[in-house]
Amino acid sequence: FDPRHYLGTHCYGFPKTGPHRLRFLLESVKDLRETLKKKGSTLVVRKGKPEDVVCDLITQLGSVSAVAFHEEVREV
Repeated sequence: FDPRHYLGTHCYGFPKTGPHRLRFLLESVKDLRETLKKKGSTLVVRKGKPEDVVCDLITQLGSVSAVAFHEEVREV
């Protein structure tokens, strides 16, 4: 979870993620983790800036050969 997603927007100061969206996200992540666990896998969940967290995870795991990601489109 990127803390920057819970701050106000740069245009009008409204939160990017309100309480209802946050609840939906948390429930979705919990459900995904439970589904993966039933299939013998797991889900890594971290809080922080993705550019820092992903780097730390790669260092921690040590045997990563590829990383895939998407970037949020920002309105100008």
